[in-house]
Amino acid sequence: MASGPYSTDSITSAFSRRPSGTSQRWTLTGVIDGEWRLAEIAFPEILQTLRMNRFFLTGSLLLASLVAGNPRLAAAESRLLAPGARVEKLAGGYEFTEGPAANARGDIFFTDQPNDRIVRWDAQSGTFSDWLKPCGRANGTYFDAKGHLLTCSDELNQLWSISPDKTVTVLVKDFGGRLLNGPNDLWIRPDGALYFTDPRYPRPYWKRDPKSQQAGEHVYFLDAKRTGAPKPVATDLKQPNGIIGTPDGKTLYVADIGAGKTYAYDVQPGGELAGKRLFCNLGSDGMTLDAEGNVYLTGKGVTVFDKAGQQIEHLDIPEGWTANVTFGGTNNDLLFITASKSVYGARLRVKGAARVVQK
Repeated sequence: MASGPYSTDSITSAFSRRPSGTSQRWTLTGVIDGEWRLAEIAFPEILQTLRMNRFFLTGSLLLASLVAGNPRLAAAESRLLAPGARVEKLAGGYEFTEGPAANARGDIFFTDQPNDRIVRWDAQSGTFSDWLKPCGRANGTYFDAKGHLLTCSDELNQLWSISPDKTVTVLVKDFGGRLLNGPNDLWIRPDGALYFTDPRYPRPYWKRDPKSQQAGEHVYFLDAKRTGAPKPVATDLKQPNGIIGTPDGKTLYVADIGAGKTYAYDVQPGGELAGKRLFCNLGSDGMTLDAEGNVYLTGKGVTVFDKAGQQIEHLDIPEGWTANVTFGGTNNDLLFITASKSVYGARLRVKGAARVVQK
């Protein structure tokens, strides 16, 4: 019956029943992996748990089951969720959500790629509205210091900059005179230079030859002036996808989703990457960082690793695929998750890493 971080053979517990208003409730206390836990659960929830497991549960096993399976209780046990918080569905009805990025206000812009639109979530009102349609089949996005939304525009395999008045500037249209595979995700350094990944995912809307015109699936660097050609800086990966860097601009994380691994690099002033090292044995579609340096990876839900590459959290998302994640909201403490046909959110104890300062 053990689930997630809970080990039933390490649990001991005692519990007592008491009335609370007109309904019976249980107050359970116990030791889970060496730490005291307490939860108060309505009596019907206990019965439901018993029916679901179809086994007699001792108080200790019951406590572990309820804490692991009930989002309201899981928040109390989470290292990251704010008190009383849980993952909540914010909106649905999309075709496939991707590429969330937050502006200076904390509003979040994300893509519904099959429907060729960028959607804006307003941090003040919590409302959703189409911001740009069509949008070049945008995938990954990131805001720069001028408030321009940079997008991996997959329809023509380009990198765009979209101004606040929605004027489009093509930053990268090819490499070596040949089409890119399809820019997928990007990160902007504090000095305005950027990195983007270029895996190959043939699309049904492409009018080009789906065969790759490049020597491989690489990570590219573009300098802060954004007037020159991109430069390949990581050419030994199988299928680079998610990418994120630290606010000080010194470390870059790149997920090789094809190899099922994520690597960390030391960022050099000229854009080169040095000191490649395995960060964790998990690839990712999208990535983000919080203010404590924890790294959030996506795919089957959201999996969080600390700076040392040790897993510290996993958030289940009830969708077939969790594509991407970012921080936003008025306090930068909302974890905003794009997952298949929906978007989700959760308030965390920690804020997101500092973003590029928008002027």
